[in-house]
Amino acid sequence: MTLNALLFDVDGTLADTERDGHRPAFNQAFAEAGLDWHWDVALYGKLLSVTGGKERMKHYIDHYRPDYIKPADFDALIIRLHQTKTRHYVALAERGGIPLRPGVKRLLQEARAAGLRLAIATTTTPENVTVLLEHSLGPGTQDWFEVIAAGDIVPAKKPAPDIYFYAMEKMGVSASECLAFEDSENGLRASLGAALKTVLTLNDYTLDHNFSGAAVVLSDLGEPGAPCRVVAGPDLGQPFVDVACLRVLHSV
Repeated sequence: MTLNALLFDVDGTLADTERDGHRPAFNQAFAEAGLDWHWDVALYGKLLSVTGGKERMKHYIDHYRPDYIKPADFDALIIRLHQTKTRHYVALAERGGIPLRPGVKRLLQEARAAGLRLAIATTTTPENVTVLLEHSLGPGTQDWFEVIAAGDIVPAKKPAPDIYFYAMEKMGVSASECLAFEDSENGLRASLGAALKTVLTLNDYTLDHNFSGAAVVLSDLGEPGAPCRVVAGPDLGQPFVDVACLRVLHSV
């Protein structure tokens, strides 16, 4: 089957949004609400085992703050905190504070020029996706993506494969026509659960994750003057990932 579509995760895959975007935005939301919650870099790495911001906050309270007494409107509080966190995240992204990972912009441009269809499949909110694309790739670049499957659009978040099934259904493509791009074990479980061959790019939070089943595991997508490192999988035969390389990975 010919490669026709590329499906991208966002957080940690397109940009290092987790450490430098979502984490400080959560902390700003907590401070604004007068809460003594604070997520440092190490703790946030542990919390990333849970996908979804609202789910992550509940997990934090249940497992790290047994001293916290939940108010009667705890679920509503979590929703308000998440909304505040999104506002802070958007402000950070609008200031250009979350750069794309190496090779991302180049590969997206090459894929579009080659006629490949693009989509997003992520657990983050649609607003977070839009602001990242607009301020990191440029105005109007959200239109590069035929489908932006994000947030609570499906009830079960990664590692469930639902978001990928949703994106492919909306595009009218089968898994055999696609490649997925992920950065974490939960993301890989989701993409493999949807029968998608997957390109995995590590980040600081996912170095010790289990990436069995990925088509290739890389340090990043690489640039002509800044080669990527192959952690597991076939030798690319060149220092960066391009469309020709993706077609080979897809065909294996």
